[in-house]
Amino acid sequence: MDCRRCGGVKTERLEFLLENALHTRRFAHYIGRRCRSSTIRDVAAEERLDWQTVKRLEKRYMAEQLERARYPGRPQVIGVDEVSIRKGHTYRIVVSDLERQRPIWFGGCDRSEASLDEFYRFLGEKKAQKLRLVVLDMWKAFRNSTARNAPQAAILFDKFHVMRHLGDALDKVRKREYARLSGRDRRYIKGQKYTLLSHRDNLTLEGKRALKTLLAANKRLNTAYLLKESFGQLWDYRREPWARKFFENWRASLKWQRLPPYEKFAAMIERHWDGLAAYCRPENKVSLGFVEGLNNKIRVLQRRAYGLRDEEYLRLKVLTCMLPQL
Repeated sequence: MDCRRCGGVKTERLEFLLENALHTRRFAHYIGRRCRSSTIRDVAAEERLDWQTVKRLEKRYMAEQLERARYPGRPQVIGVDEVSIRKGHTYRIVVSDLERQRPIWFGGCDRSEASLDEFYRFLGEKKAQKLRLVVLDMWKAFRNSTARNAPQAAILFDKFHVMRHLGDALDKVRKREYARLSGRDRRYIKGQKYTLLSHRDNLTLEGKRALKTLLAANKRLNTAYLLKESFGQLWDYRREPWARKFFENWRASLKWQRLPPYEKFAAMIERHWDGLAAYCRPENKVSLGFVEGLNNKIRVLQRRAYGLRDEEYLRLKVLTCMLPQL
């Protein structure tokens, strides 16, 4: 339109159009919803659009999702973990609100103390003082950053990371037994790594038979497997003294068993006991599976976006993967 006041040409702003005026807002929302379950290339082929256009519309959709979700809110219980975004030990940190069941921050340049400090600066000093519980792995840099920026928050170590360390110890025992034996005695151990690491209830009928044969054939692996299964009782205790007594009895049972990887694991638990004992308090009984489930979802997103180097796109994907669609 011609402006009578200045003589220039003005463009009327319409609410149902996006800023570039090439697509409507409703069409952008449609593309964003399709991209939640399909790849950019598939949506581009279906709608006969350039894949860069689909990517731009999806980013606009995800940005509006975050804007409506009051990101990041005032979290009280958070989970901290790192994800690998490419080969060469290139990590980014993901912080999740465990009460609202959604990620609230994705960033940093590695898994160092300075990178987690960026999250606390983003959250703000006032909100950081409201944190009640921080769930993380036993990485020293994360503990130091949390203790400095949120000293009032209790630190709880993720039981999935703890059990992963125990699984690694069991696998080392399996490898040592395989190296110690020779000939036909090895046939029971070969190829049974995941049979030993899995819970018995999750095994197939064939897997249960193989496990029974293996444990009957090798006494040391039988002992290591039973110790691994019994350690999971630690998370059921509601009082720290009882949990401590259980751990001391479990550690005492390692005597004369000649299981160096288990002794090393027990020493690690002893050094980090405060972060495990925090789970015994009733107020700290939170769902710890969300962080591990989010990591699996991020790996799926990375596989779907194979070859896409836009880190901002990945950040938006992670932060909106748990939000309702528009």
